[in-house]
Amino acid sequence: MSPPADLRSWIALLEGEGELVSVSAEVDPHLEVTEIVDRTVKAGGPALLFENPKGSSHPLLINQFGTERRMCLAFGVERLDDVAAKLEDVLEMQPPQGLVDKVRGLKKLKSIADSLPQTTKRGPAQEVVVTGDDVDLGALPVQTCWPGDAAPFITLPAVITKDPRTGTRNVGMYRMQVLDRATTAMHWQIHKDGRADYLATDGRIEVAVALGLDPVTTYAASAPLPKHIDELMLAGFLRGEPVQLVKGKTVDLDVPANAEIVLEGYIDKDELTAEGPFGDHTGFYTAAEPFPVFHVTAVTMREDAIYPSIVVGKPPAEDAWLGKATERIFLPAVKMTVPEIVDYDLPVAGVFHNCCIVSIRKAFPGHAKKVMHAIWGLGMLSLTKVVVVVDEHVNVHDYEEVFFYVGANVDPGRDVLISEGPLDHLDHAPTHQFFGGKLGIDATAKGPDEGTRPWPEEIEMSDEVRELVDRRWEEYGIGSDTDQNGTRNRLGALNLSRAMRRA
Repeated sequence: MSPPADLRSWIALLEGEGELVSVSAEVDPHLEVTEIVDRTVKAGGPALLFENPKGSSHPLLINQFGTERRMCLAFGVERLDDVAAKLEDVLEMQPPQGLVDKVRGLKKLKSIADSLPQTTKRGPAQEVVVTGDDVDLGALPVQTCWPGDAAPFITLPAVITKDPRTGTRNVGMYRMQVLDRATTAMHWQIHKDGRADYLATDGRIEVAVALGLDPVTTYAASAPLPKHIDELMLAGFLRGEPVQLVKGKTVDLDVPANAEIVLEGYIDKDELTAEGPFGDHTGFYTAAEPFPVFHVTAVTMREDAIYPSIVVGKPPAEDAWLGKATERIFLPAVKMTVPEIVDYDLPVAGVFHNCCIVSIRKAFPGHAKKVMHAIWGLGMLSLTKVVVVVDEHVNVHDYEEVFFYVGANVDPGRDVLISEGPLDHLDHAPTHQFFGGKLGIDATAKGPDEGTRPWPEEIEMSDEVRELVDRRWEEYGIGSDTDQNGTRNRLGALNLSRAMRRA
């Protein structure tokens, strides 16, 4: 099926698939929604549409991305790796060798060209227009997620800016602390493209914030793209149709025409405010820091607009599957840069930037350390704190299997690398913010050319005997508590790592 065209069709799809529960009872966006959602997410439960959030006439949609199945529904695929395969097909384009190759190449190029955003004269996002003194962010059911949060925070925005030097559009997802009726803080972290646009301006930068987009465009706003690649073009490519844009009412920016709500405004270069604390995806509160102030000049919206939100906190939270989508979708790009990589996993419990497990086709002594350094120099993966490298046959999504090889193959005196480099803005552990230690663990098998004794052979049953037992399993009458590989079937212990395990 095709990905949904807007939030309304996405909600209809979720409802039709039994993936949405509408809550008619009045529920308070101040903490109560978070507790409901946190329990629902950790139980693998449905998306929730709160029809009567306290203090607002706008319904609140949350947990739309909270399971692997819903992420696949969002992209219209059976598996997230199917999305990656689509990108891989484009990334691996080679000079055509013959007529058939030329035709295939033209089709791919046309697909990319057809993905560019298109501008239209009007859109549902501007059915209602509120400007000036009539702007009131308090009319939206913005959540205060955790008891220590400084204020309500907008948590699922697509923030649109232009690079003042080149005019290149950037769409990013940055939390926004509501300060009063018409201002918010803008959490532009040091490594983010939105902050780069802000720092490049001489005075004032115009900003638009789209809320309530189709799920693919919402995802694209969170994707760690290089600065020169338009997030809305990626969304169009993944959706199979371009994102429709309409010119803002008070800013010289194009905004998604099918958004539920759009906030328009500006940020002055030298106006900062204390932003935070905020209960973050790290599982800890991030402390208050100075961040820019966003002044809202207009709020445009659909009639009966729906407000989207997301809760982050101790994993697993709803953002787990947004992160897993990025892991899968960007694997082809990672492999194109470091072709010896077979697969990788960013554990949810490692909040993505704390740990990366990589399997490689090892070809020479020190190869694992070469890959560690490559990861530490690769886009947003450069912020990774710990890199674990295993051989190509190891399933990086099976953490028990990975830990077996970490325990079995590692001599800490030889196979542990301590380095230094940039760290995530939100990492509270390093002595100096943004910079600190890196840990690399080489859990690959070692050969004589790496100074080891003869490496022992791993224990494996022969294929003939395994096939024999597979054929005769029913004869043994052992029952369903044990699977056909003789492994205890631990359904109660299944977790996100098992959900990601692929055949």
